Amino acid sequence: MENFVFSSRAKTITGGAALIGLVCLIASYFVDGGEGHHMRFWTNLLHNTVFFLGIAFIAAFAYSAFTTAYAGWFVQFKRVWESFSLFLLPGLFLMGVIIVGLWLHSHHLYHWNDEAAVMDDPILTHKSSFLNKYWYTFGTIVFVGVWYFFVSRMRQLSLAEDTDGDSSYSHHKKIKVYAAIFLPIAGFTSAAMIWQWIMSIDSHWYSTMFAWYASASLFVAMTALTIMILIYLKSRGYYKGITAEHFHDLGKYLFAISIFWTYLWFSQYMLIWYGNVGEETIYFRQRLDSYPVLFWGNLLLNFVLPFFILMRNDTKRKFGTLFFASALVFFGHWFDYFQMIKPGARLTLVEMEAHHGDDHHGEEEHSMTLDAPAEHSTMSMTPQQGDHGEEGHGEEAHGEEMHAGEAHADDHADKAHHDDHGTEMTGHMEAAVEHGEGHGDGHGDDHSALGFKSGYTLPGLLEIGTFLGFLGGFLFFVFSRLSAAPLEPKKDPYMEESLHHHT
Repeated sequence: MENFVFSSRAKTITGGAALIGLVCLIASYFVDGGEGHHMRFWTNLLHNTVFFLGIAFIAAFAYSAFTTAYAGWFVQFKRVWESFSLFLLPGLFLMGVIIVGLWLHSHHLYHWNDEAAVMDDPILTHKSSFLNKYWYTFGTIVFVGVWYFFVSRMRQLSLAEDTDGDSSYSHHKKIKVYAAIFLPIAGFTSAAMIWQWIMSIDSHWYSTMFAWYASASLFVAMTALTIMILIYLKSRGYYKGITAEHFHDLGKYLFAISIFWTYLWFSQYMLIWYGNVGEETIYFRQRLDSYPVLFWGNLLLNFVLPFFILMRNDTKRKFGTLFFASALVFFGHWFDYFQMIKPGARLTLVEMEAHHGDDHHGEEEHSMTLDAPAEHSTMSMTPQQGDHGEEGHGEEAHGEEMHAGEAHADDHADKAHHDDHGTEMTGHMEAAVEHGEGHGDGHGDDHSALGFKSGYTLPGLLEIGTFLGFLGGFLFFVFSRLSAAPLEPKKDPYMEESLHHHT
């Protein structure tokens, strides 16, 4: 069977993009300087590492799911997904840099890594058994290591099948066993790592739908990248057996999971808006107040545009239109991860500096809109959650309640005592109120609207350059793996089904 030749021109382009990305990443370290604690560098590194490591993971998950389900349509290009999934190992090394920074306190990505802040914060203290550097390190190394073990074993068996496969299909049966074991392990452990890597940046916030949301985003991005690579390879004369039928199925997945992502986006937002609990609404209020272009642009890129482009049946069969839609969606979900990470990391930095009385971040503090009224937000902060109820309001939003002094605090505790959490939660709620009084004095204004800052409010040139660098490095790795083995698994039992696939 034909082998992919990784040409010198392709190596130059992908390697050059990777070099540009490295330069942009290094430059982002010096742009903030000590004033910003190099937050732009660390957020860019985390953002792109998690995004591309996540694509590798989702490729392994999809590969395992289709294998377990006896699917045959994808077999022709399964080597592409095998190559994607092998990027888990480089991704693990890149996450190792984040871990080293965590232990050396070289970055302030996570509020829970500041021991002094945790001691003064009942919410962080309550979460500290899970949100700590030990769990973070263990989960990253062990869980990603386990994922890579399964991926490498399935890859080895797939290659061995090409040379040693027989009519008993013993290699394929072993692949199916590994895939079946991998799926539940991957499902549970990936949720835990999404909570650690991304959701815990907004350390006071939580959403039970977040892992689903982040995973759906990665699935769409992985599908889009698969489509673009297959179109490129087909244009170079490879994969002659892949027809419009295969692209039609991939296009349907691109469309369907985009709708599923939108369902999760809306459900997460609507449930939190309707529940109106301050500990939950702070995530969306911060983004609506300070990052409206990010918030609504995310929906435009990842739902509105692909919905209207891919709704027609024939657009999934036209290579030009499908490539454009895939490129748009791929960037859109990188943009989605940008808005998951950057606003929370910026707020964490402001809060931690306020907690420590740091004077080095004056630019951030002066950029606050201190008089932003609460009614400008889509959702208000409720008195049920003392830890964010007072933090979330500006002085103007409180009005006369701010002059009530201790009487207001007593009232607040009394309401918390009688809410739907039950009497057994009284002690916790009173502690949260106490936290709101003391902690809120330090940075109550930090939850007001933040001013524009390149690299946070919107991606800057350094962010775009870093993204292109990671993409170039990822493609260099994938093409290298593709060139190391036949593009098509000639002895896979479902190869004939894939060759004659039609919808």
